[in-house]
Amino acid sequence: MNEPVIDDIWASLRRTTQARIGLGRTGNALPTAHVLAFRAAHAAARGAVHLPLDLQDLVRRATDVGIGTPAVVASRATSRSEYLRRPDLGRSATDLSAVPNTGADIGLVLADGLSPQALDAHGVGLLTALVARLSPSYSIAPPVIATQARVALGDAIGAAMGVKTLLVLIGERPGLSVPASLGIYLTHLPQPGLTDERRNCISNIHPPEGLDYSGAARITALLLTEAQRLGESGVRLTAEAHKNRLLD
Repeated sequence: MNEPVIDDIWASLRRTTQARIGLGRTGNALPTAHVLAFRAAHAAARGAVHLPLDLQDLVRRATDVGIGTPAVVASRATSRSEYLRRPDLGRSATDLSAVPNTGADIGLVLADGLSPQALDAHGVGLLTALVARLSPSYSIAPPVIATQARVALGDAIGAAMGVKTLLVLIGERPGLSVPASLGIYLTHLPQPGLTDERRNCISNIHPPEGLDYSGAARITALLLTEAQRLGESGVRLTAEAHKNRLLD
């Protein structure tokens, strides 16, 4: 005999968030439907981490954006398993000889990060929106695709490109409600050895539930303009952006 589900007092708030609150209970346990949904979400998150990236397809679609054929860079992590166990290997490249030094204003790196699924789903759409927003004002180098990559790998790529500001579009760590979310990390004057305090992050880009591509491109353009005015990115750029209410 099935026991009735007793709603939690927070159940009405569930309509405002993807977080697992107000699930109710059956006896002393969670309702079976919510237990199964949790297991499915966990499996989806694991799948997003381990899903192989279709590199050829991504190169083809990124080329169609119209800013050049992407160069492909691999980190020193030789497998997904090693990438997860050795974050340090994901921060450095095996070979940067394919990366052209253009001296452009903007460099763009498409990195798989912890969710190749997010890069596959949103990478080219976000790249297209960024190019449309930034190309009238800035020169943009051909994109680089980085595999088994951590954010800091972009520093060496940006230095090899000779760009003033680097944007790393990278798959974010999957959550139990969002397995495919993309983030942008902005670094002005990228060079190897920088720490996270020199970067600015725009996260949760996963339309239709999260930030959409045009919204992310608009925020990026605002931060980019301010970074070029200050001559730096990171903590001070964040403070100036809030002080000047750029992101209101």
